[in-house]
Amino acid sequence: MTQYQLSVYHPEGDPPPGFDIDQVGADVNALNEELRAADAWVFGGGLQPSSTATVLHVRDGEVLMTDGPFVESKEHVGGFWIIEAPDLDAALEWGRKATRACQVPIEVRPFQGDEG
Repeated sequence: MTQYQLSVYHPEGDPPPGFDIDQVGADVNALNEELRAADAWVFGGGLQPSSTATVLHVRDGEVLMTDGPFVESKEHVGGFWIIEAPDLDAALEWGRKATRACQVPIEVRPFQGDEG
């Protein structure tokens, strides 16, 4: 089995019109249960807004810290799942279910060097 990260991309600021956070929460919980039942679940969770981030980086040998997200963007990672799937097609099917549940874009990416 190969591990994949399913990244949830949320728009910054207020949700779009018609976005039902209670329904999204229920759908995500149902997906989490489905992932667990299929033994595909490894780990997952939601993240606080990007404004809570602290970025660490090296400059001239010193580690500097700055507040806020690393890049300015209209969308940031709002959560993620780490799953196990037999192949990319299976991981993409979980991604399809995730984007339906979250109602936002999902990026599916395999782990580097994970040969299954």
